[in-house]
Amino acid sequence: MTRGADTGKIVEAVWRMESARIVGALTRMLRDLGRAEELAQDALLEALERWPADGVPVRPGAWLMQVAKRRALDHLRHHAMHASKEGELSWEMDNLLADGGSFRDPAELAALTQETAGEIDDDVLRLIFVCCHPVLSAEARAALALKLLGGLATGEIARAFLVPEATVAQRIVRAKRTLAEARVPFEVPRDDELKPRLASVLQVIYLIYNEGYSASAGNEWLRPTLCREALRVGRVLAELMPDEGEVHGLVALMEIQSSRERARTGPDGAPILLMDQDRSRWDRLLIGRGLAALDRAGRLGALGPYALQAAIAACHARALTPDATDWTRIAALYDALSQLTPSPVVELNRAVALGMAYGPDAGLALADALLDVPALRMYHLLPSVRGDLLAKLGRHAEAKAEFERAASLTQNEREQALLLERARSSALLER
Repeated sequence: MTRGADTGKIVEAVWRMESARIVGALTRMLRDLGRAEELAQDALLEALERWPADGVPVRPGAWLMQVAKRRALDHLRHHAMHASKEGELSWEMDNLLADGGSFRDPAELAALTQETAGEIDDDVLRLIFVCCHPVLSAEARAALALKLLGGLATGEIARAFLVPEATVAQRIVRAKRTLAEARVPFEVPRDDELKPRLASVLQVIYLIYNEGYSASAGNEWLRPTLCREALRVGRVLAELMPDEGEVHGLVALMEIQSSRERARTGPDGAPILLMDQDRSRWDRLLIGRGLAALDRAGRLGALGPYALQAAIAACHARALTPDATDWTRIAALYDALSQLTPSPVVELNRAVALGMAYGPDAGLALADALLDVPALRMYHLLPSVRGDLLAKLGRHAEAKAEFERAASLTQNEREQALLLERARSSALLER
């Protein structure tokens, strides 16, 4: 065991790494997600109390796991005394005790090895699917996933999404209640139920990532911690489901997008657009990992929506200079994406690609066709894209108006400042 003044930071780091495994294992034992998280938190509190005095165990993850299991077994014993199915509970406890539960002293538990990786990984996989069950709203899935899979505190989640902490707490409580009332089983869905559920899982992970990649509100354009948590969960899922091409496609997309993190803002935190970024600051290791994941997705079958987006990101990653970007291929990939998953946002991105590949007139024609789409009427990126295309056509007065409208629609202060600066530049060019 090790001792030191930074024990609290060590406990926090271990918790972030191990919390999903612990909550997953306890949920398997108790069939109650809410109770599982409570007992896992109790184990965390015990670590915070004991480790500063006793030292950090050699295998801190195993220590937390076994202390949490001991608490779960005590809970089962307590309820067995009042349940009509004592025999069934006793049988379950006997099996769990054989799995290390007979140890009572946490100091002894430090010497134990962890459970087999397969068992733990199965629990994590089940937990991912429970957190992202379609019975929950997208906001509830994101909050619950960050809480249980990312190990984030409620306050951290609230700051990430710029909502009151009480709102996040309510979402999490309601999500657990909804899962309990719906009697969602703690299992990975099989056969024809797997694909729809997997789509929900990937959607939530990408939702979390996007909120970090381009914050919807607040005074920071990026929230790197949110991106890293989403990428970490995606990597876990890719390890647990190695034959699912779209899982690797999503990981590829996040790896490549994350490679630009250092180049996306200036020293003052101001946004730097893709074509203006210093590409020498892009992380080549993350790009390499992303390209490898994309290749794996391709070898597993036809490219799905996430893999197609990763292929688009790969075109930028392979271009050492902006002028080397293969915009014709990017436009073709957006064509394929729009056929596979048609949406106004995809069409808007396709307009940008068409403008770069075939001239701003081509892009503006498509962007103009989106003006009457209800979903985009209050979407700040539509006037932003139109402003950019109009500026390239020399229509600076119109571009200024579009940039100002975009600035009025965004709730992100950094992005608003960038758009207003572009409006000012357009006004100067008009003169």
